[in-house]
Amino acid sequence: MIVLARRLAQLVAVVLAVTFLAFTAMNTLGDPLFNVVGFVAAVDCDAVVAGEIEDISSQGGTTLGDCVVVAEAREEFHLNEPLPIRYGRWVGDLIRGDFGTSFKNRIPVSTVLADRLPKSLLLMGMAEVFAVALSVPWAIAAAYRANRAMDRASTIGAFGMLALPNFALGVILFYFFVVKWQIFPSRFEDDNLALRLKSLVLPALTLGMPLAATYFRLLRTDLITTLQEDFVVMAKAKGLSNRWIMFRHALRPSLFSMVTVFGLNTAALIGGALIVEQVFSIPGLGRALVEASIRDDYPVVLGATVVIATGFVIINFAVDLAYSYLDPRVRRES
Repeated sequence: MIVLARRLAQLVAVVLAVTFLAFTAMNTLGDPLFNVVGFVAAVDCDAVVAGEIEDISSQGGTTLGDCVVVAEAREEFHLNEPLPIRYGRWVGDLIRGDFGTSFKNRIPVSTVLADRLPKSLLLMGMAEVFAVALSVPWAIAAAYRANRAMDRASTIGAFGMLALPNFALGVILFYFFVVKWQIFPSRFEDDNLALRLKSLVLPALTLGMPLAATYFRLLRTDLITTLQEDFVVMAKAKGLSNRWIMFRHALRPSLFSMVTVFGLNTAALIGGALIVEQVFSIPGLGRALVEASIRDDYPVVLGATVVIATGFVIINFAVDLAYSYLDPRVRRES
């Protein structure tokens, strides 16, 4: 329990650190009001408040009404308060489930996240399923044929999959399976679950194939090492079948590297989703983050950052728990 409490405290600390850095960056790169009332109006009205301009009518198109809007916006978004106080207020709102309001759409950020997040989670979940379903039997087959033609061909193929960028792989799959053969739809369809899953097959393969290559290389190497251990040699001497030896004795202790990379690859998976959602026009969280960054919609960017950071640390926390299941020594030490 002590170890569990310590890990949970570390989880909260990491999320707070990421959110503080993101909040500070968003509020120091430029005045958020530039995106609400415009750069010229915000600068002119701030100059009036500072006493640098006496007559706002002399400032081109800026009017007194603009300055009223600026004052109301600064009050609404608490922009007159110091940065630490604003951050504390923002964290307090997050705890209550209030992610703020989008500058551009004037709708709650939580509404944007609730609409976009499930699509991204489904995409990344399907990608991981494809990666594990492909890599585990692939690695088992290669490990039993180590240094033979099949093993060498598999290794070369894995390096090729790793070398191909996500966007290039996505374009290739899109051309063959959508444009040429017309097997999958050309755009994301959300009418029902079946269409949604069909629309996500190609994007999930685009994300999952490089992951499968990574998992294959790690699991293949660990399996080859494990199959040479004394307890495996003893099992073979007892006349146990290769299937029994693999799934009862060899596979479980060979999964540590793969499980570790599974957690670390979460960041790469999220980064890949940003690109894949653009290529396949999927209205997911990654695409919302890109669009909000282009439009300087700070509340949406911060909300998406909080969700991504929280998901990352939770997955790595789950990986730590998985170690306890896979290795009894870790469980005893905990």
